[in-house]
Amino acid sequence: MDKSIKIIIGIFISVILLSGTFAGGFIVGHLMPATVQLPFSNEIPTPYAPPTATTEQQASTPSELQTLFVPFWEAWNIVHEQYVDQPIDDIALMRGAIRGMMDTLGDEQTFYMEPSVYDNATSQLEGEYEGIGAYVDLDSDYLTIVSPIAGSPAEAAGLKPGDKIVAVDGEDMTGVNPEQVRQKVIGPAGTDVKLSVTREGESQLMEFTITRAVINISSVTGELLENDIAYIDINTFGDKTTAELRATLDELLAQNPKGIIIDLRFNPGGYLHTSVEVASEFIEDGVILYEQYGDGTRDTYRALDNVQATDLPIVVLINEGSASASEILAGAFQDYGRATLVGVKSYGKGSVQQWMPLSNDQGAARVTIARWLTPNERAIDHVGLTPDVYVTITEEDYTAERDPQLDAAIQTLKAILLNVPIPTSQPAQVNTPIP
Repeated sequence: MDKSIKIIIGIFISVILLSGTFAGGFIVGHLMPATVQLPFSNEIPTPYAPPTATTEQQASTPSELQTLFVPFWEAWNIVHEQYVDQPIDDIALMRGAIRGMMDTLGDEQTFYMEPSVYDNATSQLEGEYEGIGAYVDLDSDYLTIVSPIAGSPAEAAGLKPGDKIVAVDGEDMTGVNPEQVRQKVIGPAGTDVKLSVTREGESQLMEFTITRAVINISSVTGELLENDIAYIDINTFGDKTTAELRATLDELLAQNPKGIIIDLRFNPGGYLHTSVEVASEFIEDGVILYEQYGDGTRDTYRALDNVQATDLPIVVLINEGSASASEILAGAFQDYGRATLVGVKSYGKGSVQQWMPLSNDQGAARVTIARWLTPNERAIDHVGLTPDVYVTITEEDYTAERDPQLDAAIQTLKAILLNVPIPTSQPAQVNTPIP
């Protein structure tokens, strides 16, 4: 094996095991399925002395780990000497070793981000990526379209919410992890991808050939609805979110709205510091969240005194896709009584991940470093936030382009402005005009 490859492997192992400095944010993640080792009927129980680690392999392993890593190097050498199909792809073998190590921790939010996954995740937080332009659900049996992005190739092609991608470029995706399917769908701008889709109400598969493009995503959009209600949609907490929110607020507040609806549905999160900056636009003072570490110590994140909208009533929309930084914002709102939450229970991701890019553009190690608590010290991880007003949305609603959750948010805000009781289930129609 080439000496440089051996040295790279040693460096990767050293970096993953010894590094304590991390950079990045945190985001909802999905693990690739682990490989299951099955018994073999044709095993050869011949006594065998495994090849020992070479001098170069030992030298590339930190001295305090050389004894521990003897079996690793033995297995590495066995594969290179004995495996039937040669040559071995050393890069794939190295990535598999890192992936297996991370999976062994048993934390669904801690995993190896292969280069394409890492590049795509960071580019989306920067507000740009290459693909078809659609928000997707990764928790179904198949990769499912939540909604095409306005003006995207996915929208132009006719993809609709609820569409399930069952094949990509003619390859059956049955049983394939949705995150892996997503990686097949994204790709360089200007290239085509063929999607086979099942759609409710259609008896036949639907085929779409879509030309990928550079997708620019505004993380914040807003408009003034009827009855002088400001509507703000925040779809991620990335690099540009705070600036985009401030610009949106400047435009909407100039129109003298009577209340604000903030839509966090299907917002998977993003950077922790961005969630604090966003919360500080609406919460004047106090703790936004606590970040608690494994040794019991904690960091406290307080409002930054950037408030623009202190007095206007707020309703926040959440659903099963609202996670991480979205839950930080919604949880702080709920604890302070600053907003009424409408929708269904949120995802429940109350842990903090940091991403450390690995050498030679080989992806990143994503590791859970802490769990966060709301201002009232509520734990959200695997629990989620329960809305104050519970409202569901069905596949039929998506198909008919109805949004009962937004309707309920509007009615809830009207009730707040009229100072009448807010029901804890879906509100009835309130047709009284806002004074």
